[in-house]
Formats: sequence, C-alpha cells, structure tokens
Amino acid sequence: MNARRKLILSTLSLLLLAPMLGANAQTAPAERPHKVVLQVSDADPAKWNLALNNARNVQQDLGSDKVAIEIVAYGPGIGMLKLESVAGARVSEAMASGMSVVACENTMRNQKITRDDMLPKIGYVGAGVVQLMARQKEGYAYIRP
Repeated sequence: MNARRKLILSTLSLLLLAPMLGANAQTAPAERPHKVVLQVSDADPAKWNLALNNARNVQQDLGSDKVAIEIVAYGPGIGMLKLESVAGARVSEAMASGMSVVACENTMRNQKITRDDMLPKIGYVGAGVVQLMARQKEGYAYIRP
C-alpha cells in the first residue's frame, strides 16, 4: 500500500509539474494569452503595409510567443496575397515570424484566381468574413486598419 501511494503521488507530481517544465517551449497560437485578427479588404498597398505594420508592432510589443496574429484578406484586399503583390516580401516575413495569413476562397473564385496565382505558404478559408466572425467568437481582438 505504501509503495502504491508513493507511485500515485509521484505520478500526480509529474502531472502538476509538466506544464512548468515546458514553460520555455513555444506556445501554440490557440493557447497564447493575446489573439488578434486583422482584416484586409482594400485594394490599397498603403493599407496592406499598415496592416503588416500593426501586426508587427503588436508582435514586438507583446512578444511573438504571447500573441496569435491572423491576417484575413478578402474582396479587393486579396491582391495583397497575389504572387505579384508589392507587399509579397513583407507577407512572407510576417508568416516567417509566426503570423497566420489567409486568403478568402470566395473572393478567389469570384475573381477567377487560383492558388497558383497566390503567394506560397499562405492559408485559405472558405469565406473571409465568416473567418473574422469565427475568430472574434474565439476571443480574438478585431482590427481593421
């Protein structure tokens, strides 16, 4: 009985300590204390850069491991994510820093754009507006630069 009790206590101790042992590990986006989703729906490269600047500033201020950032492009803003986009290099940098960048497939279909026309490694959602709604329901702060 005494050995069994020690085993149970040891197991419980490990379970309680496990989160602290992994405290230095990268936090998954869904588990980060801060979450923000940015809407990009304008065909204006200045707005694209503003959204990317806002996202970078949030990440720098709070720490990239403390904030989940998603940029959702739809409507006229879809141009931000096309291969020939003037913001393409900055979008790639944003993704490399841990941000999620997604394109609206409804917009792509309506504008006859294919995934081959888009920047590599971006994500896709069925409907950009629905994605914004879902993220807000999940507790993401909503920003429209």
